[in-house]
Amino acid sequence: MDGCPGWTGRGTTDRPDDLKQRLAKLARSAGQTPHAFMVETLKREAERAELRARFAQYADVAEREALTSGRGHALDAAFDYLEQRVAGRGARRPRARSWRASS
Repeated sequence: MDGCPGWTGRGTTDRPDDLKQRLAKLARSAGQTPHAFMVETLKREAERAELRARFAQYADVAEREALTSGRGHALDAAFDYLEQRVAGRGARRPRARSWRASS
């Protein structure tokens, strides 16, 4: 890209000119080369994708446990607990309760 030091124009994806310009501007403001900026951004996004995948796995396990046991936590009790923890106050973990209707 003309006028952008460190930009070789190489990469594994096609980048429209407007995206090249946006990346170059962001890289300059971050004090990085466009390549370093892209590498850092891709690394951060890969970490986020891995975190989302782990979260989905944990959610799947929790759902199976709840369906198997028939027990779970009331949403308002869980949020109250989390708010107290975030505020730094001691909080008791909410008790799991049966959520299945009795037959």
